[in-house]
Order: sequence, then structure tokens, then C-alpha cells
Amino acid sequence: MSTSLSHTSLLQPAEDRPMGIVGRQLRILIVDDEAPARSRLRDLLSDCSHKMPIEIVGEAADGRTALDVLSSQPADVVLLDIRMPEMDGIEFAEQLRKLPDPPIVIFTTAYDAYAIKAFELHAVDYLVKPIRLGRLFDALNRVRQLMPVPLDLVPQPKPEPRSHLSVQERGRVHLVPIKEIIYLKAELKYVTIRTAQREYLIEESLTRLEEEFADKFLRVHRNCLVGRAFVTGFERITNDNGDGHWVVRLDSIAEKLPVSRRQQHVVREFSAPVPS
Repeated sequence: MSTSLSHTSLLQPAEDRPMGIVGRQLRILIVDDEAPARSRLRDLLSDCSHKMPIEIVGEAADGRTALDVLSSQPADVVLLDIRMPEMDGIEFAEQLRKLPDPPIVIFTTAYDAYAIKAFELHAVDYLVKPIRLGRLFDALNRVRQLMPVPLDLVPQPKPEPRSHLSVQERGRVHLVPIKEIIYLKAELKYVTIRTAQREYLIEESLTRLEEEFADKFLRVHRNCLVGRAFVTGFERITNDNGDGHWVVRLDSIAEKLPVSRRQQHVVREFSAPVPS
């Protein structure tokens, strides 16, 4: 599906706008997989621009492209569809909350079944298509009123586990599916993500990753979590002095990871066959 990006300024002269809303442009990113829907939002934003300063900083037809746009072009607001391929709007909104300065979300969708989940993610509004000009203007005006409030003061509910981890690398954003991660290993201030194809580095807490993905990963060492789905078994290795230790065997890679003494209980508890 094609994706277009645009940088269209919709700023109107200050004397043409009502008092009290003159100020910095509201930077908006449009995310919708349907081109007619994006065009409709552009038209509505053009009408809104007669009453408030607006800049469309980009458009995206899917969540992955939208993350790429945000990596180089900050936005204050994301007008976000929910039903999209690969990464839906709910998952994308959860990814946004991991950013240092996340934009505010306004959902724009043809379905009203996701409203509760949307507001759990602190969306400012939930606009059901066909979107009316007055509703969009009210939502954007609410954003301008909220912007001075630091977002970290807003109570955050515990989010659902992510389906991907975001990795910034050479100016691009890579989304690594959780189901493809063989292990996570903490090294200095970074965590190494290992897949069957390659390694990535992220700056996240291994403890927090363990809490978020407790049902997907198994701690075998204080600095290492392994994907439960990739564990093929355990093996005890003995050196020339007769001292032995356990290692975990993993599918898709030849590397064997040590199991610390403190975590040896996983050898007994894990459901995979354990060599005698």
C-alpha cells in the first residue's frame, strides 16, 4: 500500500483568528491506511486553520511508516485510524507512549468498539467517521489547552504488552516482533536483542522487559532472558576439574547460554525435556 508524506503549512494571518489561540502552530501527523480518509482530514484541517495555527507535518498509511516520520519530524498531535494492516492504531498508540516526548492522540475511526481501550491510552478524543468539522475543531482546541500540562503528571495505566520492540538505528526505526526474539541480554547500559537473523541494541531495563513479557521470556541469568518458545532443552557441562554448570539450548542459533546457580530451578520447572 502506498504512503505519501507532505509538509503543508496551514497557518493563517493572526488578525484573521480569534483572540486567545494565536501562537505556535499545532503540528499534526495523519495516520490512516485509506487515501480518501487522509484527504478528508486534510480538508477538515484546512477549515480548522482559519481559527487556529496548524501545520500538517506528514502523512502515513501504516504504523511503521508513522514511526519513521516521527523519528525525524516531531508532532504535537496524531490523528490516528485504528483498523490498519501490520500494526493497528491501538498498538501504534502503545508504541508512542515509549517515546521521550510522545504526541497526543486523537483516534479517527469508522468503528466505535474501541473507545474504552482508546481512552485507557489517554487519547484526547475518539472521532467516529464521517468526522464533522466541529468535532475535530473541538478536539484540537482541547489539545492546545492540554499541551502546557506535562504528560508525565498524568496517571498512566499499565499498558498491554507490546507486540514489537522499537529500535532506533542510523536514523531509522526498526520494529522487532516479540515472537521473533530468541533472547534479551543486558550488557552495560544496553540490552542486546537476538533474533535468528541478527542482533539489535536498545536502551531499556531488562527487569522492566521481564515484567512486561513474563509469559514470553524466562530468566536464566541475572543479565539474560530467553524466549520460552525457543528453548529446546538444558544441558549440564562439566569441566576438567569436575565442576559443572547448566546451559540452555535454543532453537535457530548454535549459541548456548549459561544458567546461573540462582536460576537453576528453571531447569526443573521448565516444561521442555531436561537431559539427565
